[in-house]
Amino acid sequence: MNIEHLKDNGTGIAVVSSDKKDVQSALELTMSVKYETGAAKIVLDKVLICEDFFILSTGIAGEILQKFINYHVKVAIYGDYSNYTSKPLKDFIYESNRGKNFFFVATRKEAIQKLTETQ
Repeated sequence: MNIEHLKDNGTGIAVVSSDKKDVQSALELTMSVKYETGAAKIVLDKVLICEDFFILSTGIAGEILQKFINYHVKVAIYGDYSNYTSKPLKDFIYESNRGKNFFFVATRKEAIQKLTETQ
């Protein structure tokens, strides 16, 4: 796991790259980021997320989001979501983007900006 620590407008943000893609890895990621950087905001490239995350019936998305929320970590995932046709997934992404903890955006720059804007 590689963690790049950024300061954007006084906000600590960790940009992570890793090859692990499961629920336990999400918890380990959360703890590593908080311990190594002190940041409570994480930017992830969508390619780091297992595809089962985007199949809501697997429950993986809920488990991972719950881990982040339990540890007060905000996350922005950037990438291309245009190939997904599931209405529940599109609704999930839409509702997440309206909230304050978890975001799905197109670019790394947008991810950093979104996390910088949130308290």
